[in-house]
Amino acid sequence: MNNQILAKIMNLLPGNAGMALPPNVFLDMKGEFIEFIEGQRLVARYPNMERYANPFGFMQGGIIVAAMDNTVSPLSYMVAPPNITSGIEATFKRPIKSADPFIDVIATVVNRSDSTITLQAEVLNARGKRAAMGIAKCTFIKARRGDSNGV
Repeated sequence: MNNQILAKIMNLLPGNAGMALPPNVFLDMKGEFIEFIEGQRLVARYPNMERYANPFGFMQGGIIVAAMDNTVSPLSYMVAPPNITSGIEATFKRPIKSADPFIDVIATVVNRSDSTITLQAEVLNARGKRAAMGIAKCTFIKARRGDSNGV
């Protein structure tokens, strides 16, 4: 993992955020942050592991969506109040084949309102071709009385 990018991300998070970063699912997927432009863009790489294959041998769509969520969420934490993903729309353009050793997910901020932030995720195969697009809507969470996590 690129420890410089992770350290930058950790420094941008609000103090006492009550979050474990990177989350276990990111670590399970062997994700790696490979590029970060503050307030604008975060890029993560995920290996294409054999256990992620659907019956046709392509990376399963749910794994691709999980990679999207694992990339847009850290960016949302850095540019907006604490939030949770309330929805992701995904469109698949081409399969991630077993010959593709990895995918890259590029997360960017699209829009922000008083209660939500919308982010885009572009998934590229190892040859740099677009394989999928996603739009994630994250809803800001409010702390409840006596609850430091706000969830």
